[in-house]
Amino acid sequence: MNITGHTVEKLEDPFGLLAGERFEYFLDIEVDEDDELYSADGIGLKVIFVIDQNETKLSHYHFYEKETEKVLDFALEDEEEQYVRDYCLQHKDEAELKEN
Repeated sequence: MNITGHTVEKLEDPFGLLAGERFEYFLDIEVDEDDELYSADGIGLKVIFVIDQNETKLSHYHFYEKETEKVLDFALEDEEEQYVRDYCLQHKDEAELKEN
């Protein structure tokens, strides 16, 4: 799995109930044709990435077909989750505030 691009927005907590900062990523994913996740329509990964004090985590994620936006029932393996977390942390400064 390779991340080939992304969009990112910083999410605002208007009531101040949630600790830390939250970012919404839409990652462009490339997988081999023989991978069970492969789709000719293209694959994306939506991620809610959280930074709370010195901890980072993926609060929520799901794969989807780009063409149809159909959610796919797949999970990240541990090393893939770490790869996505590192990628999100590296690109968080590109986020623009998403107005609710």
